Amino acid sequence: MTRRKKTRSLADKVTIRTGKRKDFKQWRHENPDQVTSSRRFTQKKRQQRKLQAARKQARQETGQPIAIHPENRGEAPE
Repeated sequence: MTRRKKTRSLADKVTIRTGKRKDFKQWRHENPDQVTSSRRFTQKKRQQRKLQAARKQARQETGQPIAIHPENRGEAPE
């Protein structure tokens, strides 16, 4: 018969949910539908995305245009 490994921690033996991080992670994994981001976090991220898009737009407008597909100059495609 094999012996059970001794553990110093009681965290695995506890069945009720406490305020500990491990318990919260397990609860969050088991209940994904109840977990949502805070309004402050979502507003912050939305604002960051707007700023990033504005910076990208400004970079594109200041850059030099590149003729990737120049118009055909009298050449007929075959």
